[in-house]
Amino acid sequence: MAKVSVRYYRHKNKLKEKTLGLAPNNDEEISFDEDLMAQAMAVLDDMAEDYPDWVSGLIQQLADVHRRCVDTPEQRFQHFEQLHSIAHDMRGQGGTFGYPLMSNFADGLYDFTGVSTTTSDKNVEIIKAHIDAMRVVIKDRISGDGGDIGNQLKKGLEAAIKKYQN
Repeated sequence: MAKVSVRYYRHKNKLKEKTLGLAPNNDEEISFDEDLMAQAMAVLDDMAEDYPDWVSGLIQQLADVHRRCVDTPEQRFQHFEQLHSIAHDMRGQGGTFGYPLMSNFADGLYDFTGVSTTTSDKNVEIIKAHIDAMRVVIKDRISGDGGDIGNQLKKGLEAAIKKYQN
């Protein structure tokens, strides 16, 4: 066996240096203008109120692509890629706007529609279960963790996945 030489390079943390460079004395913590922070939070609050309306459009896109999975099974690979992309966009949004269940379900759909997933009829049904769970969250405006209803939705989705994976 040939002898292998390994070199280890330690890079400086330049990001830390850059952020410290923003502070006047390089020792001070960086602070943000309270008014600007309040304005930013107000914008986020406004967006959170609109979130259920505009995420409904994304859920409809998911449903449309799912329908194409059913109607054109020979093109499922492309449809799964579309579902994967839409779910990717949805993953972080829910938690940002007070709907972590949406992020949870979108994250599950994203993982499920990855490249290694087969495009079987059973997997198409699991995708439908994810979409149905998302619809309930938005239709009923289930924010936060959803309490008992959120737990029931998670368990229902898990049961659907278990049913179709066997």
